Amino acid sequence: MAKSLKKLLGDSDGTVRWKATEVLFICSNHAIGRDAILEFDLIQPISALFDDKHEDARLMSHRAVESVSHTVNGAQGIVNANLIKKLVEKLKTETDEIKQLVLDTLHYCMKVDTNQALAAQAMEVFTSLLGHETWEIRGKAARDIMDISFPLESKKRAVKVRCIPVLVKLLADKHFHVRAQAAGALMSIAITTEGKRESISAGAVEALMKLLQSDDSSDVRLNVIKVNTCSNVRLLTVKAITMLAEAPSGREKLTAIVPTLRDIANTGGPMMQKVAKTAINVITWQP
Repeated sequence: MAKSLKKLLGDSDGTVRWKATEVLFICSNHAIGRDAILEFDLIQPISALFDDKHEDARLMSHRAVESVSHTVNGAQGIVNANLIKKLVEKLKTETDEIKQLVLDTLHYCMKVDTNQALAAQAMEVFTSLLGHETWEIRGKAARDIMDISFPLESKKRAVKVRCIPVLVKLLADKHFHVRAQAAGALMSIAITTEGKRESISAGAVEALMKLLQSDDSSDVRLNVIKVNTCSNVRLLTVKAITMLAEAPSGREKLTAIVPTLRDIANTGGPMMQKVAKTAINVITWQP
């Protein structure tokens, strides 16, 4: 069947191409289907439909590739096919629905390789999407900035392209998912001295303190590390605060938040207690 579908992907009829990718998408939702797509080298033929004139065929091709990317082997297959640059370019031109699929695909692919994304100027493109009108795209763009920012070179790029001030603004976004991902991205970037300095200059300390005190529901308290859950904001916020507290100017401003952190350390869950205690130790450290 895989060989027959591979042939139909190049059919002259747009409906046939669409339906062929739809079958492959359905197959990609199962382990045996994902393995078949990799075994029969179907990633490249599917990705050829990224440029199809029929939107339904493009959409289904992105759904299939995104589904394959959920596994390490699948993500590695997409990276090996050198599709990252093409995916980044699609973020500039595609529909919002497809943009979300591309952001998800890149999220999984950057877990196995960030070099191609950085070379494709993904940091710049992700930053441009932080102001998107759709909260799902804002949140996923911030999440992808966190993903790409683990290497040192990426942290430097984040500072250079001025994404930090935009991330700080998103700490006040009306949607909790966006706030959580923005805090996570700042946490990753602020590991470097330059990242700390730029974050503090952009008002990250004040924004994080406000966020920590305002997001006080029990669900939101359990947050910052598990970026795929709804209860991330508090945890990611405390981790970002810890990063900024390592800078003397940040530590001085954050002393006011110590009582709140002590309350969290006494009442939160095990993970929340751990990160809160770490933050307190960093803020109250004396040379």
